[in-house]
Amino acid sequence: MRRSRIADLAIAGGAVAILVVTAIIVFQQDALPAHQGHPAAAAASAAAGAGRSDSSEGYRLVPVEVPDRHGEDLPVAFRIIGPDQRPATGFQLNMTKQLHFFVVRDDLSVYRHVHPEPDGDTWRTAVSLPGDGHFRMYAEFIPPSTARHPEPVVLGVPFEVPGDATKAALPSPSTETTTDSGYRVVVQGGLTLPRGAPAKIRLAVSEPGGAPVESLEPHLGAYGHITAFHTEQLSTTHLHPVEMVGIPVLRGTLTFDVWFGEAGDHRLFLEFRHGGQLHTAALTFTVA
Repeated sequence: MRRSRIADLAIAGGAVAILVVTAIIVFQQDALPAHQGHPAAAAASAAAGAGRSDSSEGYRLVPVEVPDRHGEDLPVAFRIIGPDQRPATGFQLNMTKQLHFFVVRDDLSVYRHVHPEPDGDTWRTAVSLPGDGHFRMYAEFIPPSTARHPEPVVLGVPFEVPGDATKAALPSPSTETTTDSGYRVVVQGGLTLPRGAPAKIRLAVSEPGGAPVESLEPHLGAYGHITAFHTEQLSTTHLHPVEMVGIPVLRGTLTFDVWFGEAGDHRLFLEFRHGGQLHTAALTFTVA
């Protein structure tokens, strides 16, 4: 009887230990920001041509004020009309923000990533545009009623800044690029990614002096952000690295899990923070 009692206590203790470990794992997962450690969910939007339409999943993007000239800090305002046909201003936090907003020129020579704030039933922000041309704006958000780590809704609308600007030539695919601030970004592996299959993009970041960046700083809940655009269709996807914040980045290398459903050239914009400053690098790659 004594042995049986001891055995029962041992089994019960083991069960409690398992429950404790399970609770810790669940807590750690729940503590992650939306999409952190789940880049595949964001990558899947590329297959659906995210941002090619002003409406998706019952939501609709309605511009209220868009730039009609080039310059600094130009006001932008828009509404997101929800499935109930009313303006929506409350979304889940997605990498520390309710809404991510992008503006690109149709030749992808201009890229802006800002975060509007609600003003009544309208979202407002400002962007700087260096010249005239045809542009497209994108609003990315996670509806409040969806499950944890869902695919975001991405809506897109074109607009034009009148003028005589001509399209810039798309830079050819290259395995490396340099930011305006002198940081070097090198692709580890080939530049051609498979269509309709999982793949990885590995990017190594070096300081202007050539040393690998060993201490990337968190930016919007991650060590880096990729926003990629199809160069013809202008569909987009927003990705985050698998390296979790709090774990050192080895020799400045970031790894992104990707899945692209559209063949053709894409323009990639990598945002990362180092030395207290935000830096942006751009690369062209091919999906085949």
